[in-house]
Formats: sequence, C-alpha cells, structure tokens
Amino acid sequence: MQTAYFDGVELKYRVVGSGEPVLLIHGGFIADTFVPLLAEPRLVGSYRLIAYHRRGYGGSSRATAPFTIRQQADDARALLRHLGIPRAHVAGHSYGGVIAIQLSLDTPGLVASLALLEPALVASVPSGPTFLKMLDSVQATHQRGDRAGATDAFLTEVMGPGYRPLLEKVLPPGAFELAVVDSDTCFGVELEALQRWSFTAEDATRIQQPVLSVIGDESGPFFDEIHSLLKQWIPRLEELAVPHANHALQYMNPGTVADGLAGFFDDHGL
Repeated sequence: MQTAYFDGVELKYRVVGSGEPVLLIHGGFIADTFVPLLAEPRLVGSYRLIAYHRRGYGGSSRATAPFTIRQQADDARALLRHLGIPRAHVAGHSYGGVIAIQLSLDTPGLVASLALLEPALVASVPSGPTFLKMLDSVQATHQRGDRAGATDAFLTEVMGPGYRPLLEKVLPPGAFELAVVDSDTCFGVELEALQRWSFTAEDATRIQQPVLSVIGDESGPFFDEIHSLLKQWIPRLEELAVPHANHALQYMNPGTVADGLAGFFDDHGL
C-alpha cells in the first residue's frame, strides 16, 4: 500500500484500475472491506478504485476520541486532494456509508455520485435503539479486556455465525486479528461519534447527487428499515438488491455488487 501524508496524519491506500475515480470508504472493524471488489473486472476495467484504511485502522494513523464523522470525511477529502482528484464517485459501506453521506453534504462538488452499502443510520430508524443496545453489550465485553470476544460477537451479529471462513477466503491473511486490534477504534472512538451524528429528512434534501442504495436480501430488519428510509427521503434513489447476502454483501456476492456499482457509475459519469 502507498502512504498519503497531510497535517501530521498518515493514511494507507491503494489504487487499482483506470478510468473515472471511485473512492471506497470502509466501515468498522475490517479495514480491507473492499478488497474483493478490487479483483472484479467489471469495476477494475472501467474505474480507478481508491481503497484506503481510515484513521484508526490498519497501517494508518491512530484515532483518539473525540474524532468525529465529519473529521473522517475531512480525511477522505484530504486523500482525494493528495491524489489530485477534484471530483469522484464515492461508495461507503456501513460506518463508511455515514462518512460518505457527510462528505457529500460538506463538499457536494467533490462527490459525483453516492453509493451507500447499508449505511449505519442508527439514530434514524425504529430498530436503532435495539441495535445500539447490542453494541453497548458488545462494548462492555471489550471494556472488560476481551477484544477478540467483542469483535467476534459484533461480526457474528451482522454477518452471521459463518463469517470467519468467509473472511479467510476473500480477505488478506490475518483479517480477523487486525479487526481485533482495530476494535479499539470502533468501541473507543467511533461508537460515541456515531451516536452524536445525525442525519435528517431535511439533510437528505441537500443531497443532489445520484444515490444508489445497496441492500443484502438477508440483512435483516435493521438494514431493511434503513433502505426503506432512504427510499422515502431520497425520491430519486436507485436500488440494488444483492441476493444470498447479508451485511457482508461484498464478500458473499462480489460479482453482483461490482456489476451494480459499475452500472450505476456508468449512468452517472463525471
């Protein structure tokens, strides 16, 4: 991976393919979330994919609380500036989807189109309090010093009990162990930031870019509610349903995700 330096921060990133730029913003725990898509010909053959480790993850600089979602969006913008990219497609998964939304609100001219893969709009849907209660329980395990147990509990909740073999199959070696290390960022920094962040129907009216909502057909009520809310708040929203997939949709069905993203970017070129 290459390194971008700015304002005393280091961000690790990689660039694959050629064409219009696409910034990929990963969610919590797994810094290499988008690695399966970097091998998909439909995307790599037409687009310049930029995947990076957010602050607090992998080889990038550590994040300490308070470090807000807006600051994460600032890092994304700084990375694009470092690469000399004035405008890009942006795709974000889970917590990364929230950062992508904030980036589009703060710098609308930078974001040409917005692909949201099950963004973590925890405060906006009826199931949010239940999801936060689960997170509080897992955080308590982490605070007792059981980082591996907390990481396993969370990933089991959102990806299902069979997630470990899947990670080992599609991600670089040591993905779970790295997620355990980076759980300090998730529970020590990002959970609080997510609870303080808000996204309202009025905010949604400010998003003028084309938006694609990507949903796994086995992701469950929490993410179904988020998808429905986005359809309600963004009337021009386009949809991509990924069969046989839950929140790990780009691991479980990367071909469908890649084809859907590429088609969306094709329709909304720079």
